[in-house]
Amino acid sequence: MIIIVGLGNPGEQYKNMRHNVGFMAIDAFAGKNNFPEFKLEKRSDSLISEKPFDSAQGDENIVLVKPQTFMNESGKAVKEILKNNPATNLIIIHDDVDLPVGKIKIVTERGSAGHKGVESVIQNIGNEGLIRFRIGVGSKKQTEAKKIVLKNFSKEEQKIIDETIQKAVGALDTFVKKGLDKTMNEYNK
Repeated sequence: MIIIVGLGNPGEQYKNMRHNVGFMAIDAFAGKNNFPEFKLEKRSDSLISEKPFDSAQGDENIVLVKPQTFMNESGKAVKEILKNNPATNLIIIHDDVDLPVGKIKIVTERGSAGHKGVESVIQNIGNEGLIRFRIGVGSKKQTEAKKIVLKNFSKEEQKIIDETIQKAVGALDTFVKKGLDKTMNEYNK
């Protein structure tokens, strides 16, 4: 089973903010691959969509997760999901202020670099085998992360991030079909 978690904040007021690119990527991946509608799982306080998928390991279920706990408590939701769903791979997709808008970086077993959602995940489940798809949301205008992540993209940046989300969907497809090494070789440029 592959579990792909997009990090973000629930609620319409946060929908298009930089902090929600994880949700945006999950939604785009679900749409491209005809996943069923997301449903709230109360135990994990997460929106979940699941379907069988032809992966590099053969047929296996892919579970898409959008925690509804708010960013800084994401780890609690991920921990609950993992209790009843043993994952062969766990991927976290999230915003990263240290990368410029439009950049994707795939990493494994790295520290949180101050990202509160990632920090929460690591505190709750550890870092062993953790795969992260970092999507750049950095801005040259401001340096304080808190001021950046709770802002919408400018019109120019929105065009770039829309393309980046599609690139992230391609990276997820490559990961599922060809594995981590090939995905990192192709997308970490």
